Amino acid sequence: MRTRTRVYNQPVRGLVFALTLLAGHIFQPEARPAFSEWLEAVRQEALSRGIRQDIVDKALAGIDEPVPVILERDRAQAEAVLALESYLKRVLTKKRIKLGRERYTENRELLEQVGARYGVPPRIIAAIWGVESSFGRFSGIRPTIAALATLAWDPRRSTFFRGELFDALEILNRGDIDLENMKGSWAGAMGQVQFMPSSYLKFAEDFDGDGRKDIWSTPGDVFASIANYLKGHGWKSGQTWGREVSIPASTLRGIRANVPYREGSCHAVREMTVAQPLKQWQALGVRLPGGQPLPQLDLSASLVSGAKRQFLVYANYDALLDYNCAHSYAVSVALLGDAIASAPRETRAASHAKSRGEQSP
Repeated sequence: MRTRTRVYNQPVRGLVFALTLLAGHIFQPEARPAFSEWLEAVRQEALSRGIRQDIVDKALAGIDEPVPVILERDRAQAEAVLALESYLKRVLTKKRIKLGRERYTENRELLEQVGARYGVPPRIIAAIWGVESSFGRFSGIRPTIAALATLAWDPRRSTFFRGELFDALEILNRGDIDLENMKGSWAGAMGQVQFMPSSYLKFAEDFDGDGRKDIWSTPGDVFASIANYLKGHGWKSGQTWGREVSIPASTLRGIRANVPYREGSCHAVREMTVAQPLKQWQALGVRLPGGQPLPQLDLSASLVSGAKRQFLVYANYDALLDYNCAHSYAVSVALLGDAIASAPRETRAASHAKSRGEQSP
């Protein structure tokens, strides 16, 4: 609530002066230590945490100042995100789907082994791999330690990134990756799965059993780490993520006005409805895209609604949001997974013709 302050018998000039002093006191930026002084404190704390001296010395050597481009990228993040449909159009391109099908086919045996062990569909694992690193082609070129040191020194999110910096040093301490190859995004997300160091320590997997959890270049470790992350965030084996639905405009307006929305720290969760049984959505007028009735299953689903497209999503969808708290991301992963695991239209037509003893066109 906004409040108004009334001033009695006070000269305006004096009031302005007082408010100026108060504003300067309240909004004065927090003083930061010199970077070299701050880094020395980091060094000492790392040693007290049990990080080996040689690891600390090598990791922090040559980091003499914050990396300007990292701070620029952090400040330049867009305040607004693309609308759901615009993001889907950007991600679900024919080129990406074609590449995804090729990579899915090439790695299918391994993906199925991982999927069977962790209870996560291979197509979902492959889709996250595709969205995070374009199926392993682009996983970031920024040295992780320098990026995290820069963001940990900067006061905007210093507590979070300071913790991630120590976790990154611990990864080096364990010997899973050497310093020269520990690279990722400007914000410290690493490898083909784009894990922050804290997520790496919790969820990275050594699927091939070589003693290293290599999310940078070992396919089995990459796929298993993605699957383990989803499993650790509640993915239920044998269930899917959801489905696209069709809702008349007038019906949608009524749903938005009357069906309550969820609560949660993730903004995307607050933009989806409380879960309702499928039979309730059916009664409200929600249908499959072709107008057919919803499946008669004993499941509950939440509505995720864009400007033009709507989706009913099940409990597993929350695990996708835990990977990245945005409906544009989660829906893109889900639809990409469905697309790359399905045969292209011309292949389906040829297969159908062959089953009837016909020649494909």
